[in-house]
This record gives sequence, C-alpha cells and structure tokens, in this order.
Amino acid sequence: MNGRRLWAIVIKELRQLRRDRITLAMVIGIPVLQLVLFGYAINTNLRGLNAGIADQAHTAGSRALVMDMLATGVVSPVATVNTPQQLMTMLRRGEISVGIVIPADFERRRIDGRPVAQILVDGSDTAVQAAAAQLAQTPVDSALPDTRAPPTSTPRSGRISVVGFYNPQRRSAINIVPGLIGVILTMTMVLFTGIAIVRERERGNMELLIATPLTSAELMVGKVLPYIVIGLLQTTVILALGVWLFAVPIRGSVLDVYLATGLLILANLALGLLISTRAQSQFQAMQMTFFIFLPSILLSGFMFPFAGMPKAAQWIAEVLPLTHFLRLIRGVMLRGAGLWDLWGDVLALVAFIVVMMAAAIMRFRKRLD
Repeated sequence: MNGRRLWAIVIKELRQLRRDRITLAMVIGIPVLQLVLFGYAINTNLRGLNAGIADQAHTAGSRALVMDMLATGVVSPVATVNTPQQLMTMLRRGEISVGIVIPADFERRRIDGRPVAQILVDGSDTAVQAAAAQLAQTPVDSALPDTRAPPTSTPRSGRISVVGFYNPQRRSAINIVPGLIGVILTMTMVLFTGIAIVRERERGNMELLIATPLTSAELMVGKVLPYIVIGLLQTTVILALGVWLFAVPIRGSVLDVYLATGLLILANLALGLLISTRAQSQFQAMQMTFFIFLPSILLSGFMFPFAGMPKAAQWIAEVLPLTHFLRLIRGVMLRGAGLWDLWGDVLALVAFIVVMMAAAIMRFRKRLD
C-alpha cells in the first residue's frame, strides 16, 4: 500500500466529483431535502380539514357548538348546506373530508342527553377518522348553557357520534393499496424512461438514430408507447392482488381506474424523458429520479396526511402528479366517484403531461454533443 498512489486516487475522485455537478448537488441536496421535509413539511397532527356544515336547527346553541368545533382547528369550513345528503355528495367527490350534521331537534336532544350532532367522515383516509374522533370530544353542554337542562358538575362530552364511510373497519390496506399503484408507477415509469435516451447514447445506438429520418417528437413518442403497456400491466397485477389478498373494493368504474392510471403513466413518462435529456449517464438519471421520487412519496399524501402539511408544502405537492393521482384513484376505487366528479385533478395531470412532454421534445437534439 503506497501512500502517494493512494492519495493520487483520492484526489482524482474528488476532482471527478467536482466536475460532476449533478452528483455534487445530490450530495448536498438530498440531506437538505430530507431534513426540510421531515422537520417542516411532515406533520401527523391534522389541522384544517375541509368540512361542510349542515345546521338544521339554526339555534344559538347549535351555532355555538359549531363554533366550538371550528375553534379546535381540526376542521375548516368550506361549505354550508341544508341536508346531510348534500354533505354525502361532497364527500364522494372529495370536496370535503368531514361533514357536520346538527339535526332540527338539537335542543330537545341536548336536554334529553341524546346525541346532538353527527360527524360524517371520509374513512378512505384512516388519519381523518382519528381526527374526527378527536373532534367528537367537543363538550356539548359548555357550548351554550340551557336553563332547562339538569345541572352538571362538568360539561358532558361524547354526545357527538362519528360515522365513517368507505372504510368503516379502518383497515389500512384499503387506504394503502390504491396509493401503491401510484407509488410503484412513479418509481418505475420515471426510472425506465429517465435512462432511455442516456442508454442509447452510452451503447452507441444514438449514431444509428441520428441517421434515421425520425423527428424528435417521433423518437420521444416511440420511446414512451411500450412503457404505457408495461404500466397498465403493473396496474392490473396490483389491482388483482389487492382485491384477492386484501379485499380492497373497487366501488367506481374499472374503466375510470385505468383512465386515471393512464394519465399518471403518461405524466411520469414525460417527466422521465425530460430527465433523460438532461442526464449525461444512467447513474445521473437514477440520481435525478430519486430526487423526484422522494418528495413525491412524502408530500403526495400517501405516507403522511396532506392536510397536516403547511401551505408551502401543499403548494409544492400540487405540482407533483402523484398527489393528483392519489385523489383520483382513492375517489374512484373507495368512494365510487367518477372522473368527471374529480375533473380538477384530471386537468392538472393533463396540463403536467403537455408541459413535460413539450419541454422534453424541445430539449432533445439528435446529435452526440
């Protein structure tokens, strides 16, 4: 072991890292990204859940109870409706996560000691059910004392019932399996196409492609089409195993499931092609894919509740295709919604596909330099 020769190799590697700007950025960027995400953006304590309110009593006591619930910070009102049926429609469409129903005989129920309110919960997310259970502990008698009610030493709680829909057993597999479709497709589709152009360059096939009359758009689309079939095959395998092993329901249209999946596949393939036009080697393409995959899985709402994240993190998450896909797939499979009910997320994915594909085609040049 010669110290001079060993030192020469160390210097050579350090200089090579300095010239490889992408690798150098990953060395610093990945620790910073993880620290910021886990320390700032990830929060399991849900706050500000979208809530709809159906106050059929319209009394001072019912309004006071609603204000007490809102004061907890767990829910944030986004709609006021007249009937519980309207709240159910909003739950199915994903417009709200919690519905608060106060019946017309609220005052009589409060005097008799019966449940005075009902909380309707989108149970497709088990974290929302836990937050709703916390909301149901709001003291009822402290909202507005009633001179007709029997005196009590302490305000009574537990008189607000919680009804969970779409996953009343609170089985985690029902929430996780649909999300796994998006996570697996994000990881594989971006990686496959991320190394597609780079592999052609490294293997020397780019010279053959340059000699062909193919346009940049034709080459890009030709690279994408085979992976669409692979992505749909992966989706079929996950769905079949999810239904067979975990009894995951498909309450909506199977066609809508595949259409939503097709949008995510195209979005990830377009993103992967853009990465392949920037990366100089397959290793760099894998690094950049990981840099995209990490925030996607952490900020999309797959692992941690989306509503618990600060607004800045939610804005970043809205740019990621996995965020919109999770809303689509859980809405269709678990709540029985149609793609038309979730048109906002459909448009977001379409816009992402158009922008990424256009950027990839513009960046790609049929030359070796």
